[in-house]
Amino acid sequence: MPSLSSLLLRIPDEFKPLAAIGIGAAILVILVLLHGVGLHTILVQFKRSEIRLRVGRPHRIRAAFVFGWSVFLMLFLHILEITTWAFSLVYLGLILRATNAIYFVANAYTTLGYGTVDLDPHWRNISPIIAISGLFTFAWTTSTLVSIVSGYVKLVEQLEQERATEKDLRTAAREAEWDVLVNETKTEHADRLETRKRAREASFLERRKIWKEEKQKEKDLEAVDKAEIDNLRRKERLDEDKLGQGPPSSDSEVGK
Repeated sequence: MPSLSSLLLRIPDEFKPLAAIGIGAAILVILVLLHGVGLHTILVQFKRSEIRLRVGRPHRIRAAFVFGWSVFLMLFLHILEITTWAFSLVYLGLILRATNAIYFVANAYTTLGYGTVDLDPHWRNISPIIAISGLFTFAWTTSTLVSIVSGYVKLVEQLEQERATEKDLRTAAREAEWDVLVNETKTEHADRLETRKRAREASFLERRKIWKEEKQKEKDLEAVDKAEIDNLRRKERLDEDKLGQGPPSSDSEVGK
């Protein structure tokens, strides 16, 4: 069975320009459709990641990575299309070497128009069709990129606001913990003064009993304060996890 390149050679020279237009148009339509599918997939993945990042703790570095990954995928999509054009020309026998084909298509696809590689005069109508496909896909990519950039800017604004809220929550939690520790120290100091006063008027055995009770009282106070600090930290984590979902929870909600 003859190859496709040998079949193209059998086409009369006067019909080769029309055949070039038909072949180029077919490849253009296929690549534009694939480009649309690829951009749709990239946009959907970005929107899904955006929704996940809007909920919970702010992750600005992860948001930047998602944006950069989306841009890279769009670049890769264009490189894939250039490679597809190039290997199509090699398969059709219009350009012999793959490296020359990639170089030629890259210049035509980006409408750069500079290069030392060219097609046979009978098939050079494919060159403007490659350029048209680049115009179509780059315009489509630009509109998608504008949508992604707009979403990324809004996402960063929200994450910055949530980051500020997160700092306020942590500052408030640390201040509350400090107040608990200060009150614990004051209470222990007052209890010790009272215990010393009682111990002066008691016998030796009663003193040992009083100091033993004092130590147990201090342990109980430390346990209560530790439980209160753990509750404050748990509330802080819950409030940080709820960023993006609404206002922070109140003390009564945490108690429930």
